[in-house]
Amino acid sequence: MFNLRIFATSILLILLLAGCAPSAESCPSFFPVDRSDAEMFARDDNLHFRFPLDGRVYAARFSTSFAAYGQVSRSMGQSGFEYHAAEDSLQPAGTPVYAMADGQVSFSGPMQGHGWLIIIDHPLANLYSLYGHLSPSRWQIEPGPVAKGELIGFLGDSDENGGSAEHPLRTHLHFGVRAGQRSDYPGLGQWRWQAGWMRPCPQDLGWLQPSAIITGQDIPAGGFPEPAEGFVVIWGLELFIAGIYLFGGVGVLVYAIRRNKPFVLVLNGVLLMTAGWISHSKGTRLSYALLAMSVLLLAIGIYEIVRRSSGMPRTQS
Repeated sequence: MFNLRIFATSILLILLLAGCAPSAESCPSFFPVDRSDAEMFARDDNLHFRFPLDGRVYAARFSTSFAAYGQVSRSMGQSGFEYHAAEDSLQPAGTPVYAMADGQVSFSGPMQGHGWLIIIDHPLANLYSLYGHLSPSRWQIEPGPVAKGELIGFLGDSDENGGSAEHPLRTHLHFGVRAGQRSDYPGLGQWRWQAGWMRPCPQDLGWLQPSAIITGQDIPAGGFPEPAEGFVVIWGLELFIAGIYLFGGVGVLVYAIRRNKPFVLVLNGVLLMTAGWISHSKGTRLSYALLAMSVLLLAIGIYEIVRRSSGMPRTQS
């Protein structure tokens, strides 16, 4: 048993280390593109892409450009230098936001730090587009098919777009584009699909300069290629955390059965189901492992409680 624990711990540590992408030593910076004809991309139905804001608005200079390198706050009161994985455009609250291209809305919901977040998969180009800091109090599109130029939401006020009354966030659109589909990436770690700032070079993780993609209008054969990294590197952190929950669930199961405490199974099943529901709302695959383990614990716990209750009269006679 001891050797098995050592083996399992080693595997999980390897997955954790694999999922943590290193900081980039150098990164191609933002290169300027001509956006003076931005309105034309919205008017021409023969073009693949358009800008997510009205053309005359998007022709203005970005407040924060793609691959910008700046100092941002990090957890535990520390600071670190990170790259920006999108283009930010300052506009007033209530400004309408439109779909970049035909596709499928794969996520539309609240996201910490982003206010209301919308993700659109574009299978024909093998891209997905990300629209952050939208308004949760105004209308926003539901998951499902969407056409190029279709209204998907509005920019949020400074106290609802990822900010708060105590810490307002200047109203802007955070617009990102990435090779692949949302489901190709985890919800945790540097490879997460909703990233804003990151230590690795965004291009190394599949992020692309949105304005360059739109003005270029070129789609490679088969779509934009995804990063060549392996499954374990991309999904390592999420696999690691899922492994912790699964090992913990198995431990609870063994303990409860040996000690004949089915209520422990039910309680932990409810806790895991709650964690799974929260994880699912954030769009992580980890939620499936949590929900599966919670159903197992609840099923066995309820079965044992029912079995003991029905068997008590026969034991006492």
